[in-house]
Amino acid sequence: MSDAMIIIDLQAGSFGPACPPRHDTDAMFGRLNSLARRVRSDGGLVIWVHHDGPPGDALEPGTDGWDIFPALERCAEDATVSKTACDSFLGTDLEALLRTKNPDRVIITGWATDFCVDTTVRSCTARGFKTWVAADGHTVSDRPHLPATKIIEHHHYVWSDLIAPGGPVTVASCEALTTKVR
Repeated sequence: MSDAMIIIDLQAGSFGPACPPRHDTDAMFGRLNSLARRVRSDGGLVIWVHHDGPPGDALEPGTDGWDIFPALERCAEDATVSKTACDSFLGTDLEALLRTKNPDRVIITGWATDFCVDTTVRSCTARGFKTWVAADGHTVSDRPHLPATKIIEHHHYVWSDLIAPGGPVTVASCEALTTKVR
């Protein structure tokens, strides 16, 4: 069995000193590194999704902010997909890449739970992929109306009950995914 692991928008420009604090990022980066190592060692594919911001944006391609956050381990065999919308599939080659690799499941991680992660989870399962979310492998900042922990809790509930061709989304911890829970 092989997995594909999608890591969304964990770019330096999203985690700089000018950014609001992100929930549990230091620990999350360590968990994601462990999970990515396991996916690679089992012959799976790690896919880094970059958000391409417009000129002058913190995530402008080719800038330091566009690069993957330095605490994350990226390998030469990993794939990269660039996007310009919340949906990692929209206008990208992500679906074609996944269809070519035909993973047993797609594990989704990254930033921000309520925007790009959520949109990608829904799009992935709507395309018929067996979709899993690393419960402690995505993050968000507190919003004016809701703390980050409640946003994450809410999305886990919604994803676990989605009605889509890929079936309900499975939400499991990075540790469980690292030990190959199926």
